[in-house]
Amino acid sequence: MSLGTAARGLVPSARGLLRRASAGAPCRTYGAVAAARVVLEAELDSIRAAGTWKAERIITSKQGARINVDGSRGDILNFCANNYLGLSSHPDVVQAGIDALKSHGAGLSSVRFICGTQDLHKDLEQKLAQFHEREDCILYASCFDANAGLFEVLLGPDDAVLSDELNHASIIDGIRLCRAKRFRYKHMDLKDLEVQLKESQSSRMRLVVTDGVFSMDGDVAPLQGICDLAEQYGAMVFIDECHATGFLGARGRGTDELLGVMDRVQIVNSTLGKALGGAAGGYTVGPKPLIDLLRQRSRPYLFSNSLPPPVVGCAARAVELLLASNEIAQSMTAKTMRFRNNMTEAGFTISGSAHPISPVMLGDARLASMMADDMLKLGVYVVGFSFPVVPKGKARIRVQISAAHSDEDIDRCVDAFIQTGRKHGVVS
Repeated sequence: MSLGTAARGLVPSARGLLRRASAGAPCRTYGAVAAARVVLEAELDSIRAAGTWKAERIITSKQGARINVDGSRGDILNFCANNYLGLSSHPDVVQAGIDALKSHGAGLSSVRFICGTQDLHKDLEQKLAQFHEREDCILYASCFDANAGLFEVLLGPDDAVLSDELNHASIIDGIRLCRAKRFRYKHMDLKDLEVQLKESQSSRMRLVVTDGVFSMDGDVAPLQGICDLAEQYGAMVFIDECHATGFLGARGRGTDELLGVMDRVQIVNSTLGKALGGAAGGYTVGPKPLIDLLRQRSRPYLFSNSLPPPVVGCAARAVELLLASNEIAQSMTAKTMRFRNNMTEAGFTISGSAHPISPVMLGDARLASMMADDMLKLGVYVVGFSFPVVPKGKARIRVQISAAHSDEDIDRCVDAFIQTGRKHGVVS
């Protein structure tokens, strides 16, 4: 028998040995996957049973006050987007994105410090610093990233951070990444904040952290009182302005302008993904040494690709429009109060204050979901919010008013709420 023949004869038996030797591993793997599937399906079933399942409706048009929704006929009034100024589909903003795509490409395939910084990025950072009247600006892929990248760089183990208990999840996660001592004060409670400031006086640096506007209730942080306390106890102030930039304040600069404390708030984080065109991206504005340090050490900035040129182009044009005129921002107040007043008159409970976020409080998660579905049948797109997005027992439909809504749109939304509310026994 030749050597080749003998070798070929050994192959089948060797394969059999290998199969037997490795048979246990795949079985164990399949068993682990099957067990995990059981756990996951049980968790999903519990979400459905609690009435907190979040279905994703499919929009088949561009974002705007009127949209097309898969499975629904005709134009649907959209009352739940963060498109506060209606700039997501503004022709000038869209054209700026097209121009940037043609001139600077679809993306950079790089982080900023390697080969991912274009003149577009520096121009937008300069415009945002000018808009907020701060020294400098750094761009991120999202405001979630901006919040994740700030506290770890700024604060060390000898420092302290004092955070409102209802701050956004991204702020909470960002604070968890830093080594500073953590103090949490009751929601918008200045007395409790002062208690925490007294307890943290041994710290090297202290930072009071709050949302400018709290997104679930539309309530505005008491920044004047916060700044007073911060100055009294030698602390700095940080605000997240995602639900304020572009439309709060006389010129749309945000909560700090609205409350007259622009020169008393040291650091501002905000987003390009809401009022400023709605595409994506976030940023930090503040003292230049801080921004310089973030460029050197902020992990989301160092390890994430640069914002795509079309996104940057759209956002830059949105900021230019706001720098040139405050007309769009000023139109928000009357529209917001028209909705809030008419809904209150109809018997609904609306949370928050004079902010375009107008939560219709319902309490029960299943009720909020069913009412939102019935509203869609009446041609109005809203979404029920329930746990874990909001606390248990505080489910609501969060309505958001846009500068793109007409008075007739707002009245039609209110009429749909009244009709649906009567059906479910919410109003008489």
